[in-house]
Amino acid sequence: MAKRTPALPFILITVLIDVIGVGIIIPIMPDLLAELGIPNAGRASFTGGLLIFSYAFMQFFFAPILGGLSDRYGRRLIILISLFGLTIDYILMGVAPTLTWLFVGRIIAGIGGASYTTASAYIADISTPEKRAQNFGMIGATFGVGFVLGPILGGFLGEFDVRLPFFISAGLTFINWLYGFFILPESLSKENRRPFEWKRANPIGSLRSLKKYPLLKNFFIAFFIIYIAAHSVQSNWSFFGKEVFAWGTLEIGLSLTVVGLLVAFVQAVLIRKAVKTLGQKKTVYLGLTFTVLGLILFSMATQEWMIYSFLIVYVLGGLAGPTLQGIMSNQVPADEQGELMGAITSLQSLGNIAGPLIMTGTFFYFTTSAPIYFAGAAFALGAIFSLVSGILIYRTIKNSGTQIND
Repeated sequence: MAKRTPALPFILITVLIDVIGVGIIIPIMPDLLAELGIPNAGRASFTGGLLIFSYAFMQFFFAPILGGLSDRYGRRLIILISLFGLTIDYILMGVAPTLTWLFVGRIIAGIGGASYTTASAYIADISTPEKRAQNFGMIGATFGVGFVLGPILGGFLGEFDVRLPFFISAGLTFINWLYGFFILPESLSKENRRPFEWKRANPIGSLRSLKKYPLLKNFFIAFFIIYIAAHSVQSNWSFFGKEVFAWGTLEIGLSLTVVGLLVAFVQAVLIRKAVKTLGQKKTVYLGLTFTVLGLILFSMATQEWMIYSFLIVYVLGGLAGPTLQGIMSNQVPADEQGELMGAITSLQSLGNIAGPLIMTGTFFYFTTSAPIYFAGAAFALGAIFSLVSGILIYRTIKNSGTQIND
């Protein structure tokens, strides 16, 4: 293991297999919940939001611990722990006879859910400051490729058995664990490691410890808001398609495959060109503008061709996230990258706690009991949240002076 040089392809393969496993199960969730006694799309969406909430609630508390441990013992060990927990989660969800079992599986996955966080810290370890935005974009591109392969496979398998995708995901995640154990090299050199401290290894402590970087404070708030907004799509996509277009597992899988192709193109190709041409600041502004516009258009979609057309606008919003993450990473020294990514994950977890409840609750209300039926209400609300986040980011960057360079 020591003879291998840490490089981007190593960690991207780990992320790819991880995302394929996640993508496989998304198309079948509406049918699984219907099998467990929740056939209504609005109510099933809210139940799905509660499942995400249970995962995020545990991750909120444990991500900083795992981030701190990765700064102390290295990235590879934490990735292996995370993948093992996710394997157990998929198996439990595959055999779950009741909703309670699904929640137990999600809780276990939330406790060990740090593969994406630690992968980000891994990339920060091996990237020069000027390459971090581009390399964080490669994680997004890999995520997109995983969502090309995962959902279409899940939609196809779900036509045979709604439980089968969970066992395929468990197998892929275990293969990923084997890859990490036997092949993935460590990225964090011993001289860049720091002692583990419990006072910093909690969601509040990890954020407080970064207060010496005042520029990050507003970015953290903006990230939190945008994570909430993202759940207007993430938590509702399958259920919106089922409610408005009567999509089945295969149609949901195909739609997510299109999403994955577009995301992969934006993250792998356009981010690099945008940052080179426009600089980091303008790339962030452009991405946030597309996010707001895309969500507004989603809220008005009434036909399938519209949702696919509007996807092109929405996925261009992906220019913002990796670029902003690269800006933040450049404000923090090498021995605190894991802590930074842990803090970002804690904020994401907070967003994943609030976001699903807010957005699936909005979808549920406006498709069941609201005076006006408006299936796209969650998208409209997401656009408002994204606009608020964008204004905060713009003001922070504008007032940063020379602290942020293009």
